[in-house]
Amino acid sequence: MSAEMEKLLPHREPFLFVDEIIRADGERITARQVFGEGEFFFKGHFPGYPVVPGVILVETLAQAGGAGLRKAGLLGGDSLFFLGAVEKAKFRRQVRPGEEVRLEVENLRVSARMIKQAGKAYVGEELAAEAEWLCVVGSAVT
Repeated sequence: MSAEMEKLLPHREPFLFVDEIIRADGERITARQVFGEGEFFFKGHFPGYPVVPGVILVETLAQAGGAGLRKAGLLGGDSLFFLGAVEKAKFRRQVRPGEEVRLEVENLRVSARMIKQAGKAYVGEELAAEAEWLCVVGSAVT
């Protein structure tokens, strides 16, 4: 886990799925993630033929979106963002251990209380997954 990701995301191992933010501005975010062979979910998904679960790919896209907003200065450092809805999710290619995933996220609407984004996950030039999601912005309540 990189120090930059620890600053940009509230997530921690084993549920931090963004290695690097490559580009981030008010319109678009580009990030990358490599799922190593030791990821916790490969043990059960699937033994003998490990594949990144689709829900993890959607989570990875959403994390890239949130981290990119923070890096671009559009989301406060103390804000938490909670996945509220996922729409139009499609899975087109399996992602296997060791493959680099490029995450392309588009900011559809960003406000102090809500984030609407759309994203695509690629392995090389092949589209692996795509989705739109809504996150509610808030703070930790203890």
